[in-house]
Amino acid sequence: MNKTELVSSIAAKAGLSKADSKKALDACVEAIVEALKGGEKVSLVGFGTFAVAERPARQGINPSNKQPISIAAKKVAKFKAGSDLDSAIN
Repeated sequence: MNKTELVSSIAAKAGLSKADSKKALDACVEAIVEALKGGEKVSLVGFGTFAVAERPARQGINPSNKQPISIAAKKVAKFKAGSDLDSAIN
């Protein structure tokens, strides 16, 4: 499912127009991104938790020439599914 299909599904289930559904989805995503940028965890009970994790710097290998390379430390977004979501898909 892509964003357009998700917006259509939200509109149908919530009885909203597609424009309003798109605005709501964009606002929700923006709020999650802002919270993660601020170092906060976003927990949607039953659905899951979005969090920021830090990956340490490490050594890797360039696959084209087999030379060692340094991979810098970075922050990544993580999602852990909640119990209701796990139950629904299993």
